[in-house]
Amino acid sequence: MKVVNLAEKLSMFDTHWDPKVVAAYNGNDIMVVKFQGDFPFHDHPDTDDFFLVIEGEVLLDVGDETHVLGPGELFVVPKGLRHRPRAEREAKVLLIEPQGTPNTGDAETASAKAYI
Repeated sequence: MKVVNLAEKLSMFDTHWDPKVVAAYNGNDIMVVKFQGDFPFHDHPDTDDFFLVIEGEVLLDVGDETHVLGPGELFVVPKGLRHRPRAEREAKVLLIEPQGTPNTGDAETASAKAYI
């Protein structure tokens, strides 16, 4: 048990689309990540996808809709729905997903999760 300072964790890296695991609970990874530019469209056939914006603005394309998320706002993409996050300027985001879930929905193209 320990306190996790998200701002401190986010200051430890400069990469984008590279989730860092900061904690775990009940078989889930809690991660921080920086978004900038467009992430590829993808889906997760077996799990929902949780996004909480800490700083900045995230555009979340889900199907034919675009959802705009600002600081303190969250969105859950239901499993199986094709989606992509994007950010014109750097955004800082908290993600929660089951351990072992690839961020692209495909283990072959996913970023490796690092623990910080």
